[in-house]
Amino acid sequence: MQEKGTFEIRENFYLNGEPIRLISGGIHYFRVVPEYWRDRLEKLRAMGCNTVETYIAWNEHEPEEGQFHFEGRRDIRRFVELAGELGLYVIIRPSPYICAEWEFGGFPYWLLTKEGIRLRTNNKVYLECVDRFYKELFGVLAPLQVTHGGPILMMQIENEYGSYGNDKDYLRALQGMMRKYGIDVPLFTADGPRDYQLRNGSLPDVLPTANFGSRAREKFSVLREYLEEQGYGKKPLMCMEFWAGWFDAWGCGEHHTSDLEGNKKDLRDLLELGNVNFYMFHGGTSFGFMSGSNYEQYLTPDVTSYDYDAPLSEDGSITEKYRAFREIISEFTAVPEMEFTTVIRKKAYGTVLLKEKVSLSSVLEDISTPVHRSCPCSMEELGQGYGYILYRTQLEASEEVQPLRLIDANDRALIFADQERIAVQFDTELGQECLVPAHSGQMELDILMENMGRVNYGAYLEKQKKGICGGVWLNDFYQMGWDMYSLPLDAGALFRIDFTRAYQEGTPAFYRFELEAEELGDTWISVDGFGKGCIFVNGTNLGRYWEIGPQKRLYIPAPMLREGTNEIIIFETEGKAAGEIHFYDASCDAAGQ
Repeated sequence: MQEKGTFEIRENFYLNGEPIRLISGGIHYFRVVPEYWRDRLEKLRAMGCNTVETYIAWNEHEPEEGQFHFEGRRDIRRFVELAGELGLYVIIRPSPYICAEWEFGGFPYWLLTKEGIRLRTNNKVYLECVDRFYKELFGVLAPLQVTHGGPILMMQIENEYGSYGNDKDYLRALQGMMRKYGIDVPLFTADGPRDYQLRNGSLPDVLPTANFGSRAREKFSVLREYLEEQGYGKKPLMCMEFWAGWFDAWGCGEHHTSDLEGNKKDLRDLLELGNVNFYMFHGGTSFGFMSGSNYEQYLTPDVTSYDYDAPLSEDGSITEKYRAFREIISEFTAVPEMEFTTVIRKKAYGTVLLKEKVSLSSVLEDISTPVHRSCPCSMEELGQGYGYILYRTQLEASEEVQPLRLIDANDRALIFADQERIAVQFDTELGQECLVPAHSGQMELDILMENMGRVNYGAYLEKQKKGICGGVWLNDFYQMGWDMYSLPLDAGALFRIDFTRAYQEGTPAFYRFELEAEELGDTWISVDGFGKGCIFVNGTNLGRYWEIGPQKRLYIPAPMLREGTNEIIIFETEGKAAGEIHFYDASCDAAGQ
């Protein structure tokens, strides 16, 4: 820690009494393995940035109510301290809502279990949860402020609130909590560059900033006019999110890339007129089940990669965009020469053959304890945040085909009658009628529901309970009597999978591979021939895959591997499988596949 300092917002930003132009880049610590934090921060500094920006993902730090975690990939203290050691300042955007194409916009799933809660409002139930988290969070962050000798310069109150609501009492409540728990650096808000967005999301004594990705001079003009009209006086202009890239959703067609020439023009304009934060400088990876979704006319779940076409790629490689931005930044400030101290190799481990396979139905009782209820319950009601849930019931004999409909269900259903698939329904298809075949004796009905990622933006944040929330309407009545198997597929469940049990073609199943690694390196796994599911590497959930793309290979950073034998388990829901998987040294081949 250094000596205590000051950071002030006057007509410009002032650090210890001297004007400073903030050139910042976004890196989400929770999307990068900690072993690579130093590498990514060194490369940020080497591009010419003097500041790193990060969100705080509430659901990473309080995954279950009252259980707080600040270790490993959640060690925000170490991330901030490391940035300071490398000569970087820090901007913190500390929840409660972050969007970020992250599961539920950073909210922990258990908020949905609270009776009477209303998210992002001056709601007592909600604010009590925020307050408890902030007490823990700011106990970690407050000592790292520049006013205490740390690198944190300023913090955000809420995120793009002007695009959600206009409850100023709520914003004041968050501001009050931050001050109560020792945050004394300047605060800011960040909103879209439209008058109503700025008006809804700002407070009179807090600096408004703007988020946009093009027409920088025009957008800064709107921000300047707003500041003048609302009586803020002359304040520094800052683009808190310069979108020099974009994210991908499953089925979107191809990886999104930006217009580099347009990016370059906008960056030069931003630096001439004010201050900038690249969103993203380095996107990283939404490991596990933590990629979010968007919802307008229909659900669009995000892919596992958060490459974002950022200056630094998903695996930390320097891109053409990085080099172009570095050249422009050098016109405005001295760009340091940095030695990159982390040795990173890329490895193509080749083809690995299937070792073992077993159907989900064969190991279901081993990896999940059923809960019996008359009516189906949502994931949240069963205390489950992520993954899958299987609903099972026994149908009485019927000589006729029976129509079946799911009532109030999310997000994707695979429906089986005696282990034969009779329907697959996703999003808007849910609730459509499917037919249960006639059967002479009892029939086992299974419904495997998948949580594809809670919505992270827009009007449907409060409508994110997963699984079957209503019921199963069968032949004009509700079918009662259900066994529910929660399948978050954590490391403990994987350990209990017995691969000597039976395997049935065409059903959800687990597939086990062993990768032998003499030397460790970053690699990309391809599961071509599989349909949809998720991949586990040595017990760690790497993320989702889906044959519809655009993402075809999943990134495995070397620290997730170990020398010798590595266990790869694939959970495949569609009944599609291949006898081999492949490991490459790049995210795609020359043709982009």
